[in-house]
Amino acid sequence: MSERGTEAEAGEFAGLAALITGGASGIGLATAQLLARRGARVAVLDRDRPAPADGDALISVVADVTDDDAVRRAVAEAVDALGGQLDILVNNAGIGAAGTVEDNSDDEWHRVLDINVVGMARVSRAAIAHLRRAVADRGQAAIVNTCSVAALAGLPQRVLYSASKGAVYGLTLSMAADHAREGIRVNCVIPGTADTPWIGRLLSAAPDPEAERAALNARQPIGRLVTADEVAAAIAYLASPLASATTGTALQVDGGMTGLRLRPVSS
Repeated sequence: MSERGTEAEAGEFAGLAALITGGASGIGLATAQLLARRGARVAVLDRDRPAPADGDALISVVADVTDDDAVRRAVAEAVDALGGQLDILVNNAGIGAAGTVEDNSDDEWHRVLDINVVGMARVSRAAIAHLRRAVADRGQAAIVNTCSVAALAGLPQRVLYSASKGAVYGLTLSMAADHAREGIRVNCVIPGTADTPWIGRLLSAAPDPEAERAALNARQPIGRLVTADEVAAAIAYLASPLASATTGTALQVDGGMTGLRLRPVSS
């Protein structure tokens, strides 16, 4: 890439402000750091504060996305810390769930859906007026939701998680339709199995962690897990002013898992 191209990329988000939920680790933190490197002012909303890293200038606000009052306060605090501005919302907070339809109680269904689906609605609801002001002042605003390949492909032992991410996919499309004429773009990113702390915890709990990791690697046609940085790059594209004609889109970063059917490797 030319020096001029590198400079343009570095300033792509200059003058813009972003809020990222679930931003203390994994995909959320990678996204926050990437947008900040590209010129955005960035706040992260999480139950925990991100560990400080060299060069980070992230604003941290603490809230649980299941608490509407706390969400509203945290969004207002973030916008105030960002200079009264919000152009980009990344709804990334979420949790996993394992098991068949027999395995999870009603309480677990309510808990996972409350975080993964209703939590996105709460944060979006608290942020939407600020995003409308961004459109009035700077011409556009963007919401990016973190979905999952589990919304599109039937995965074993993931009924509850898949149901929640299928709802996120539908939520994204409906929000995009509702807000298209306002200039607020709404898209989602669809990661495959990503090498995140949650996957790390699942692997560590498996009877044979190395065999389980090998199986997850083999499930994706590229032969490995997706990285948090790769998903962050896709989120950055969808959030970018350069993607001004992109709304109602699900961008797959799944190692080919959804669309490819490779022939088995001959022994």
